[in-house]
Amino acid sequence: MRMADPTRTAGKPRRLWRIVLVISLALNLAVAGVVGGALLSGRSGDGGPRAFELGLGPLTRTLAPSERREIGRSLRRSGALRQMNPREGYREMAAAIGADPFDVSALQAAMAAQSRRFDTAQDAARAAFVAMITEMTPERRAELAAALLDDLQRPRGQQSGGSEGSGGSGG
Repeated sequence: MRMADPTRTAGKPRRLWRIVLVISLALNLAVAGVVGGALLSGRSGDGGPRAFELGLGPLTRTLAPSERREIGRSLRRSGALRQMNPREGYREMAAAIGADPFDVSALQAAMAAQSRRFDTAQDAARAAFVAMITEMTPERRAELAAALLDDLQRPRGQQSGGSEGSGGSGG
């Protein structure tokens, strides 16, 4: 009779556990990525989406989270945010800054192009904001105006994170 080799049978369970642990680690990392992405995107909790202010400052801070989300959707539908593409603009600036010999006009041109893209996005944000206000009831507009005045009275850094009013944008 042949005896079983103890090193051979002990290796299979160890390998199986290693595979199970690797799969568990991969699933944990996937869950951590989803949770981290939700937190970083600003889509968790009641705070609404991350600030997209684009020069509207306290006007957007006083909106309800659902109203800010609607403006964000409007900007995405129009393509204004995609066309802004700030990373590409900063890449162009980095290339101009790092060029040898340095060409100041290339840096200025990259900065001007970035500014034009931001201006276009700001115009779209203003248009989306005005369109939303146009659809509001007089009561909601009065609520928003009061929240805006209240927000302006607060010290910087203590401004509101969104109107607690009706949250509706129309009838």
